[in-house]
Amino acid sequence: MHYEYATRGTCSRTILFDLEDGKVKNVQFIGGCNGNLKGIGKLVEGMDAQEVISRVEGVNCGSKPTSCPDQLAQALKQALAQA
Repeated sequence: MHYEYATRGTCSRTILFDLEDGKVKNVQFIGGCNGNLKGIGKLVEGMDAQEVISRVEGVNCGSKPTSCPDQLAQALKQALAQA
């Protein structure tokens, strides 16, 4: 299933991704640090959503209480709750 998540507190504005049988696919960040966020998308491709959450939830960006990886974790948690 395809999901779109509006981020909060980050340079990226939106995260687009698919969940197929609990696996993360086709992650795309809109806005933010292009190269780093493409890298995150490639690193988590095919991973179990719960594993991604456990690895990136709580990561902050400088003095901000969140980050793009943390927002990905929040997006995945929301998507899993809807499934």
